[in-house]
Amino acid sequence: DTVSIKYYHFLQRRCYAAARRSQDLTVPLAGHKTVAPFPPQNVQVSKLPNGLVVASLENYSPLSRVGVFVKAGSRYETAENQGVSHVLRLAANLTTKGASAFKICRGVEALGGSLTVTSTRETMVYTVDCLREHLDSLTEYLGDVSTAQEFRPWEVSELVSRVKIDKAVAQQCPQTGVFEKLHEAAYKNALSNSLYCPDHMVGHISANQVRGSSKARRFHTNDDLVHALIASEGAANGSAQANAFSVLQRILGSGPRVKRGSNITSKLCQGVAKATADPFDATAFSLSYSDSGLFGIYTVTQAGSAREVINAAVAQVRGVAEGNVSEADVTAAKNQVKTEYLMLMENSEVMLEEVGAQALAAAAYQQPDAVLQAVDAVTLDNVVKAAKTFVDGKKTMAALGHHTNTPFVDEI
Repeated sequence: DTVSIKYYHFLQRRCYAAARRSQDLTVPLAGHKTVAPFPPQNVQVSKLPNGLVVASLENYSPLSRVGVFVKAGSRYETAENQGVSHVLRLAANLTTKGASAFKICRGVEALGGSLTVTSTRETMVYTVDCLREHLDSLTEYLGDVSTAQEFRPWEVSELVSRVKIDKAVAQQCPQTGVFEKLHEAAYKNALSNSLYCPDHMVGHISANQVRGSSKARRFHTNDDLVHALIASEGAANGSAQANAFSVLQRILGSGPRVKRGSNITSKLCQGVAKATADPFDATAFSLSYSDSGLFGIYTVTQAGSAREVINAAVAQVRGVAEGNVSEADVTAAKNQVKTEYLMLMENSEVMLEEVGAQALAAAAYQQPDAVLQAVDAVTLDNVVKAAKTFVDGKKTMAALGHHTNTPFVDEI
């Protein structure tokens, strides 16, 4: 049973430890042969004659992960088919030209694999995880799901209830809702399109359809907490300015450095703490897309102290823009950016997303060493300039909660 297997596992470890006590840990175990490690590999990128870009990395893992990245995010929707990317994401398990929905589910399950579909405002990503020896079998399903779907009308119509549930779950998360409204207010172009199907389009997307100004957006609720986002235009993904915004984000504060600890080194938290005694959370964020970006601050606080918290947080960014930042602050922030990047690259799922996104955008891949060098190249002047861009730029605001003491964007 489960219990006996569990204790047997720990018994083995204790036995190994006991057998090892009599020997120096630097002495190899008797009869153990040292095997030379495999040489590390770099990401290989090639472009096929049909325009398809293939990026691959050999990491000698028994687990393989393959993703198909397609420019099919919500920013490519039109007024006539808004929400189609949401439906397309949920339609990944429907019948294809090569297999039924039942066959896909059982086939992937029998091989111990996993097939997932995610989407952003710019991309749709189909991913399969499996043991290396089963890769050929599961990539057939991956190819069917991503390129050979039939979208039978009766199957697409049955997705309506799933669309409603998926959207309802997302709406229960205040962070998701306020970021969605921020994009809606910040952009006039298709980047304002939501990741979720709008209410007026639920049930009206057919099988054939599946085949910068200053604004404020406020949503009043009776919740005692106020979630507020204030943003201005940031930088496009991969640009030098985007690195400067990333460093600025860490200088201002992007989460506690100690698990379950207070963010006492955050400039935002230091400034806000002087303005209110109420519990609060304040963090900076930076979002980058292929041709644009958003940089700003996100605060969560009691409704009665919302104005003081928001103004204090904005004042901290203004202080950096005025030069209230040191070389030591910049160096520490750059170390955080580099460390977080390298730690994320240890995660194979994040690694796949990074390789796929770069290959889709530029048909190339920037090695980690080059990324670190670009971060090191950020100067104090670059950070100050990024802060000035936020302070002087046209701001967009999205707020959710009881707005008795929430300022308007032109009052900030």
